[in-house]
Amino acid sequence: MEYTTITDTVAAGRELDDIAPVYEAVFAEPPYNEGPRDVAEFLERYQREHKTPGFRLVLARDGGELAGFAYGLPLVSTTGWWSGFLDTDLPEEFTREDGHRTFVVMEFAVLPARRGHGVGRALHTALLAGVTAERVTLTVRPEAPAAAWYERIGYTLVGLTQPWDGAPVYRSMIKPLQLP
Repeated sequence: MEYTTITDTVAAGRELDDIAPVYEAVFAEPPYNEGPRDVAEFLERYQREHKTPGFRLVLARDGGELAGFAYGLPLVSTTGWWSGFLDTDLPEEFTREDGHRTFVVMEFAVLPARRGHGVGRALHTALLAGVTAERVTLTVRPEAPAAAWYERIGYTLVGLTQPWDGAPVYRSMIKPLQLP
C-alpha cells in the first residue's frame, strides 16, 4: 500500500475524481445510507475545504487503485464546530480556536475490502504526521463501527452533537496530540 500526503490546494483539487467514488461507496453503507444528494453535498464541501490553509489529504493506493482517503484541516476562530451539543455545555476555554489549536478530521473512508488490514491506522497516522495542533477532533455516528475504533486509538468523548437541523446525532471526540 502506498500512502501519499497532499497539502497543495491545486493537487488536492485534482484528486476529487478519485476520492468521490470511494466516498460514495463507503457512505452508502449503513448506518450512513447516503445517496446522490449527500454525495453532491460532499463534492461541494470538498471544493471549499481543500482550499483552507492547513488542509491535508492522505490517499491510500494499492497498485494505483484508491483503497481509502482521509482529510482534515485546522479549526478557525469563527468555527461553529463546538456548537449544537445535546448533552453538555462546553466551557469557553475549551471551545476557543485560533486556526492552530485544533485539527479536525473531516472525512475518513476505507473501502470495505481493505478494512482490517491496517489501512485506516496508516491513513490516520499519515494525516496527523507533522500537524502542530495541540489536539485533534472528529465526529462519528455512534452506531458506526468506526466509533469503537476511534476509542481504541485514543479518542475520548466530548459529547453528542447535532451539527445542523435534521442532521443525525454524532459523537464528538477529541484526542491530544504530542507536539514535536
